[in-house]
Amino acid sequence: MENTSTRELLPSNAKTGPASSASTTTAMDSPASTRPQTPSIFPPPGAPLKLALEATAPHPVDLNGLSWPSIGAEQRRSESAEERETRLAKMSGAVRTLLECIGEDPDREGLLKTPERYAKALMFLTKGYDESMNDLINGALFDEDHEEMVIVRDIDVFSLCEHHLVPFCGKVSIGYIPNRRVLGLSKLARIAEMFSRRLQLQERLTKQIAVALDEILQPQGVAVLVEASHQCMVMRGVQKPGSKTITSFMLGRFRTDPKTREEFLSLV
Repeated sequence: MENTSTRELLPSNAKTGPASSASTTTAMDSPASTRPQTPSIFPPPGAPLKLALEATAPHPVDLNGLSWPSIGAEQRRSESAEERETRLAKMSGAVRTLLECIGEDPDREGLLKTPERYAKALMFLTKGYDESMNDLINGALFDEDHEEMVIVRDIDVFSLCEHHLVPFCGKVSIGYIPNRRVLGLSKLARIAEMFSRRLQLQERLTKQIAVALDEILQPQGVAVLVEASHQCMVMRGVQKPGSKTITSFMLGRFRTDPKTREEFLSLV
């Protein structure tokens, strides 16, 4: 995925596309000056917020550190406490209307606080919209002489299907081959969590995790595998409990080298 605007923020000697296995130079053979350096793609903490890049051209990481921001992500991220209360009140009113429309009495004891509770719960379930990659990474990018596969598997994720607003949940496994730069292991789980806490499609969730990691790390390859159960297939519709959906997205050596891809799939 080409991203000209974001690429301008990366070092001139950094890789600007999906990783390739064409180069055979090892970390020990290459001088330090030619090795990829940790990219400065995030604004420093406390820096004034800038306008996001064009909404018509989404980016893995924009100038605010937001990843594929929705149209209201910047407003939600920067709103004051008073504005947040106004937002919750508006959402609570909408939930009350929904309760009335399904034939319920929103004034009965059990439902009196339900609109407010649901509004707060929905804000938590979609908190990934206004989370910044800058805050998640928090400086945990390290230059390290390592070029072998790194895998974190079975990361629990919970998301909401954007078609029916019902949950889907499952596990994410992430692998990458460093290009002499590594990321703190917990950050892989945090990135998966950030993208899952949105209205999502599993296919898009899988791709967003992989492309964002490729943008941040500039590795030799990235692989992401997601296995999830969708309540829109279990609670309604076709009603098939026990069904699983598996999606994968590969970049760099995982895409071009069948043996590398096979090794990853066998390990996860």
